[in-house]
Amino acid sequence: MTICINLDVMMAKRKMRLKSLAQAVGITEANLSILKNGKAKAVRLSTLDKLCEVLECQPGDILEFEVNKNDNASSDTA
Repeated sequence: MTICINLDVMMAKRKMRLKSLAQAVGITEANLSILKNGKAKAVRLSTLDKLCEVLECQPGDILEFEVNKNDNASSDTA
């Protein structure tokens, strides 16, 4: 099971660049890039709140829960 970050999709829909979004949210471009590329291990709720405010979206537009096929197969046998 994995949480996928679809920040790049929302940025494209809103025609926002990394630099302008980072400035509007108040985080560094480097940290936003880590989040955008799905490399982040955690995200602060205050950051998610600000992202949703700036991008005019819901948290579910940015975060998506996915069940891995391998996880599903192993849970069927348990």
